[in-house]
Amino acid sequence: MSSLVPAEFAPETVYLNTASYGLPSARALTAVAQANAQWAAGQGGPMTHEGSVEELRAAFARLLVGATPDDIGLGSTAAGLIGPVVTALPPGAEVLLAEGEFSSVSLPFLHRGDLAVRFVPLEQLAEAVRPQTALVAVSVVQSADGRVTDLATLHAVTKANGARLLADATQAAGWHPLHFADADYWVCATFKWLIGARSVAFFAAAPEAAAQVRPVSPGWYAAADRWAELYRPVGLAESGRRFDATPDWLGVIAAHAGLRLLEELTIDKINAHNLELADRFRAGLTDLGYAPLPGPSAIVAVPGAGDAAPRLEQAGVIASVRAGGLRFAFHLYNSAADADRALEVLSDR
Repeated sequence: MSSLVPAEFAPETVYLNTASYGLPSARALTAVAQANAQWAAGQGGPMTHEGSVEELRAAFARLLVGATPDDIGLGSTAAGLIGPVVTALPPGAEVLLAEGEFSSVSLPFLHRGDLAVRFVPLEQLAEAVRPQTALVAVSVVQSADGRVTDLATLHAVTKANGARLLADATQAAGWHPLHFADADYWVCATFKWLIGARSVAFFAAAPEAAAQVRPVSPGWYAAADRWAELYRPVGLAESGRRFDATPDWLGVIAAHAGLRLLEELTIDKINAHNLELADRFRAGLTDLGYAPLPGPSAIVAVPGAGDAAPRLEQAGVIASVRAGGLRFAFHLYNSAADADRALEVLSDR
């Protein structure tokens, strides 16, 4: 199997590290270079591309099936966008998290200081929800090992207990199908599987859930009429735009180019491509005597194999070490040759 879009990417390594940082497409690099050239020439700064913000918002709404652009806010980090949900909880509220959850999801709740934060194994998350649980926060796909959360089942349980569900889609959006109705709140950074920018992230909330939270320290960009309220603020936007932070327009340009490419390919096609490569790699690892975690996931984790990372890097195979194990990530620019090369290096023990 070849990569899906060889003309858009030109890595000089076997890059299996999208779970850390996605590769930029040629179209994104070109668009940012053109914007910078206009800026340098004094022919219009990044804000000239203001229209790209709304196009990006609409593109993410289409990716989060069932959402509308009015449901979407833009910020810079997933953790920062969790802030409104954290501050809306009453003192002593129980928040349920998965053991080993990525710290950008857990830290905002832990460091508020007056919440009852409870950790349980990911597989036991749904059964651990109880009537006193106020919120469950979880990554759709776990950063450390690629395990996938059954959001639909978990959301049904949280609703039955009167709790809200917050989902971090950072390790899922771009390859794993997402449905807006499967959570009350969503956060998602764009610089991984969405092949976007480090400075752009999304917040999404269903209208009834959004009504329960308020922006934390909103700036001018969240105003109902931004330009009219620069010096005489009146009120915030009534849509998800009230959660907006002032965007990095160059980041927006890059993120929009990435999302356009993903839409052209379709998430279903990318999902099938990524999972086929990951399954091929798991089978090869098993043949070599390794014990990778089972799928289905585009992330392949090999517990206890972290010592092999320097050997892989020296051979030009880029992966990550997480929780003492190796973490490989297969995305649209990877091919069967990439999986086979990584297996070849790992076979030399």
